[in-house]
Amino acid sequence: MDSGQGDMLAARDTAPADALLARLAQADPSRLADMIAVIGARLHELVATIRPTQSELRLVLDFLAEVGHYTDSRRHEFLLLADVLGLSSAVDDINLALPPGATPNARTGPFYRPDAPLIAMDGTLSRDGKGAPLAVSGQVLGLDGRAVGGAAIEIWHANHDGLYENQEPDRQPEFNLRGRIVADGQGRFRFRTIKPGGYRIPNGGPVAALLTRLGLSLDRPAHISFRVTAKGYRTLTTHIFDRAHPAIGRDAIFGVKPELLAEFRAVAPENGRAGHALDFTLVLCPEEGSTPPHQGRSISP
Repeated sequence: MDSGQGDMLAARDTAPADALLARLAQADPSRLADMIAVIGARLHELVATIRPTQSELRLVLDFLAEVGHYTDSRRHEFLLLADVLGLSSAVDDINLALPPGATPNARTGPFYRPDAPLIAMDGTLSRDGKGAPLAVSGQVLGLDGRAVGGAAIEIWHANHDGLYENQEPDRQPEFNLRGRIVADGQGRFRFRTIKPGGYRIPNGGPVAALLTRLGLSLDRPAHISFRVTAKGYRTLTTHIFDRAHPAIGRDAIFGVKPELLAEFRAVAPENGRAGHALDFTLVLCPEEGSTPPHQGRSISP
């Protein structure tokens, strides 16, 4: 190929991108126009690099159309696609940037319920008694190391089979493995539950089929979810992961962070069943423009 042919090909490749940017420049200034310009430019760069055929482009469009067909009021396949591409996690990292020492945030996820019942200190989340007993204790602190007394903590997690109560309402009791608890004056809280199992992202749809075709993991490692609210502090939604779970290094939605790993350690059997215990600390950030109240001195767990 001589240089003249190369120049013609380059012009042909870049002309649509230039035309798109010129057209967007005529639009009313807005963040939407800016985003479409960046996305359009990146897509044209991608096409110039990969040089797909028309049939390959059609395969991509058919896949996106199928994702749309699987999206409804009960299942958001596009959100799942963003999760497995790491986009949801990346957007969280940008918008929920935290100072060193603060507990990282995580996505609330599709299994959260805001109406979980209040439980007493040392109460249980398990309403069917199925699974290996787990005793959980924790403490809520501020960035300054002081205890956050009276913090409200919401908890939810999957059962030993990796299924949430709202996934199988006919097999698990209402609010099984869910609850709310209020921390004491030293920011401490304790409750009993069962050791959760890991699970797979929803399969049977185009996103899971894509990962399977690529030979990638559908697994989420075992974890317990928390949502912590306290006056003067930013709300924290996070997970505590079982560091020993076999899927800990291949979380399908990139939610595992080193600060969120904990040991679900074995303890003496309870009622003939193997027992476990979990201890951890959650560190909150002050709400912007506020000075959090000091409600007690920190005591290390």
